[in-house]
Amino acid sequence: MEDSGGLTPRLRARPCPANVGPIMGADDSSTGDDATGALFGGDEAHARAGAYEVLARKYRPRRFEDLIGQEAMVRTLSNAFETGRIAHGFMLTGVRGVGKTTTARLLARALNFEPKDGAKGKKGKGEAGGPSIHLDPPGVHCEAIMASRHPDVLELDAASRTGVADMRDLLESSRYGPVSARYKVYIIDEVHMLSNASFNALLKTLEEPPPHLKFIFATTEIRKVPVTVLSRCQRFDLKRLDTPVLAEHLGRVAKNEKAKVSEEALALVARAAEGSVRDALSLLDQAIVQTPGGEVSGAAVRDMLGLGDRARLYDVFEKAIAADGRGALAEMKDQVAAGADPAVLLKDLMDIAADVSVAQATGDDWAAAGPADWANRTRALAQRLTAAQAARTWQLLLSGYGDLQVAPDPATALNMVILRLAAASSLPSPEEAARMIAEGAAPPGKAAAPLEAPPSAPGGVSSFADIVAAMTRAREVGLQVDTERFIRFASVSEGQLSYSLAPGAPQGLAGRLKAFLDAETDIDWVIEESETDAESLRERERREKAERIAEAERHDWVAATLKAMPGAVILDVTEEPPPLEKPPEGDNVIDLNARRRPA
Repeated sequence: MEDSGGLTPRLRARPCPANVGPIMGADDSSTGDDATGALFGGDEAHARAGAYEVLARKYRPRRFEDLIGQEAMVRTLSNAFETGRIAHGFMLTGVRGVGKTTTARLLARALNFEPKDGAKGKKGKGEAGGPSIHLDPPGVHCEAIMASRHPDVLELDAASRTGVADMRDLLESSRYGPVSARYKVYIIDEVHMLSNASFNALLKTLEEPPPHLKFIFATTEIRKVPVTVLSRCQRFDLKRLDTPVLAEHLGRVAKNEKAKVSEEALALVARAAEGSVRDALSLLDQAIVQTPGGEVSGAAVRDMLGLGDRARLYDVFEKAIAADGRGALAEMKDQVAAGADPAVLLKDLMDIAADVSVAQATGDDWAAAGPADWANRTRALAQRLTAAQAARTWQLLLSGYGDLQVAPDPATALNMVILRLAAASSLPSPEEAARMIAEGAAPPGKAAAPLEAPPSAPGGVSSFADIVAAMTRAREVGLQVDTERFIRFASVSEGQLSYSLAPGAPQGLAGRLKAFLDAETDIDWVIEESETDAESLRERERREKAERIAEAERHDWVAATLKAMPGAVILDVTEEPPPLEKPPEGDNVIDLNARRRPA
């Protein structure tokens, strides 16, 4: 079109680089990677029309404030950007799904952030003209960077470009300045896949890059990255998310998706994800469709993941530590028959044992990752077991897990682990064994001399001595130790027993004693608690020992010895063996002073 003066004005458009789409404007539709929705306080979640967007992409964070569980990294980066001390190379490491690629894109946005309406009407000028970690509202380049199509932010997959030729081409293009942004940013994912020659080719540019160039690396195998590369970058270790934090995040996502998911189901998904946000969102995506329109229950998630019923696994654990091997095996058999994986069942038992130990160590500060019923039962187990018993339970389960991996039949191996746990519960606790050694108590099975049973007792049990002897024969060491220590026998007759409990007696001791007597004598025993001044066997041993020591201290020469040796105490008093009535015969005496005569 020509004007009146005959001049032809021409509109020249800058060509778009090959394989790079146009930069998205403020009104462009989202590609889905950054559509995080109302979960993070933004606009309503939206996806590309006609296509379903998985939760792992839909709820990818759009701001540094949206990153969960990475507070230390966000704080360091915030301080660096505020003070202008921004590095030229960043190394992001962590397990899968904790936000390495997302953080790299957020960093690229922060480095090239330019508000859409800058101060004084000019982009990139004024107070907000430099790099900024505050990305809300999005800037000029934010949409294109999050969509991975900005010409100045290049994302590379090191697994597909491992050769030195690829690195040479990359470094050759790094000499040229950015097209429209402030910095040219290279994001290299899985950087540990580069060859040694590629790493060596990168070193010089990485150490002294052009002012317009920034490197952001991401890797799951930080040990495979040469130390020469690590020393040229700022390293950030992205942490796994704790199960309670991850379950809370999944709850917010489910609420935002208007999906009903039970607290138990969220806890199961969070545990199965093992700290990975992407894994958790993928599992949640799968769980939501288990019961369309209804609430996703824990049972549905267990069926989906091949897990066992956690409530019934608590029953297995409780029966095993109560030496009820038959009941524990029956519960476990039902779980395996329902389709649960034996390895997963054993791992869940290990989680219960670990939670018990942590609850014992942290007390009221322990936070349960699951329903209130799980927390209550865990705290009850923590009070029931000592710290050493809980640690021994963990070791037995851990050892059994290794056996399960090499066993030809995992279900049989799991049963043997349960029986091993039940057998160990009959042994005295480590604290009890140490106390018995320190006190010099008689080993289990040795009853005091005055306690003797009549030979014709019905069922073979009619006295305290009979009960202790029966426990010795049956090798019920744990029950025998608890009985001798805490049971104060008032009276014992045919099928009847009256007793009182000493302070500190474990719960269920009377029930264990009745179950043993019923099985041992084939008689239905009547066991009732009553008032008595009797002593338990251990209390009597301690009293008699104290009396012997007190009597010994009254002797003049003992008192003089103790006075002459400050700090000395009498540990015990024992009788010396009687002297020989007659000296040994002469023929049986060997003269050690006699010399051997030569032949």
